Amino acid sequence: MQEGLIPNVSVDCVVFGFDFTNLNVLLIERNMTIDGTIYADLKFPGDLMRLDEDLDTSAWRVLKENTGLGNIYLNQLKSFGSPDRLKRKPRDLEWLRQIDHPEEHVVTIAYYSLINITEQRSPELILSDNARWYPVHEVHDLVMDHMDILRSALEHLRSELLNKPIGFELLPEKFTLSQMQKLYEVILGTTFDKRNFRKKILSMKYLIPLNEKQVGVAHKPARLYIFSREVYTKTKKDNFDFSV
Repeated sequence: MQEGLIPNVSVDCVVFGFDFTNLNVLLIERNMTIDGTIYADLKFPGDLMRLDEDLDTSAWRVLKENTGLGNIYLNQLKSFGSPDRLKRKPRDLEWLRQIDHPEEHVVTIAYYSLINITEQRSPELILSDNARWYPVHEVHDLVMDHMDILRSALEHLRSELLNKPIGFELLPEKFTLSQMQKLYEVILGTTFDKRNFRKKILSMKYLIPLNEKQVGVAHKPARLYIFSREVYTKTKKDNFDFSV
């Protein structure tokens, strides 16, 4: 094992991105060879903590190494410490042996992060070579206990989406009401009546209409809006309730 690492504590980052069609999650391909056969499994960006890091610093390092970004929404989710979390599948055990990792109890602290990927934030968003976006609804098998982590992150995201304005982290700076509605429908797995949805969100003081419309679209250009964090901060006493 590499020196300077804490062998029993790790961080894993669940990174969500929205592309106007799907809620996506960033996954790392873990390649390994067993008896001449190459296997590719999927996992979250993560690493053991370093001796000179606290938890948040470790999570920021993992994000920076895998996305190139250092100023995005990041929130600690929860810890996962089941004694068998690293040993649920034969290939997980073999991977631990190949990287000379002691087969012992490792507690991971999971974080979740939200990234606007609709404009790719180029050149800031630079994914590591073995990282790719996958639609969440297509992810059914991950290494170790990472499916448990994904389910927990999704549950937390859906709850937060109804009570905090975190959805704007997944949208571009300027967006349409239809794009915002699609975001909520995809993440919550439901559909909203267009009229009721717009009545609800247009009552939010921090949703600011612009004197701008979409350009380069085949349909009638829609009006653009922005989220004002300054206005939201000033009106925090107004509960954010997104029950439509």
